Amino acid sequence: MNSQTLTRILYVEDDDDIREIGQIALQVVGNFEVLACASGAQAIAAAVDFAPQLLLLDVMMPNLDGPATLEQLRKLAPLANTPVVFMTAKTQAHEVAAYKALGAIEVIAKPFDAIQLPQHIQSVWEQAQGSAR
Repeated sequence: MNSQTLTRILYVEDDDDIREIGQIALQVVGNFEVLACASGAQAIAAAVDFAPQLLLLDVMMPNLDGPATLEQLRKLAPLANTPVVFMTAKTQAHEVAAYKALGAIEVIAKPFDAIQLPQHIQSVWEQAQGSAR
């Protein structure tokens, strides 16, 4: 991972309202360029062209859940090592450990604070960048 400023986030969330709130927070408050997708399949189709620096994935989604979406994204060479953050209401210690075992650099609990989300993402990014040096 190169030390760089985070600007591009692929955000996958199946709930329209949550996706809209998260996208607005990340774009307006965080000043990130965000590609918001309603499904894992939509994200997989658009991810390579968007070239995200960070994947922000909802865990519980129909058809392809967050972990299955991540598995498919990892098969795309440009995204094989892209950092991932999961968002979920399932945050018991064993669940968080399972998401981190899949490669997540962070797990954000839902419901999340929309105003704090961009700073939380930025902080996680900076920590990941620091540990990659």
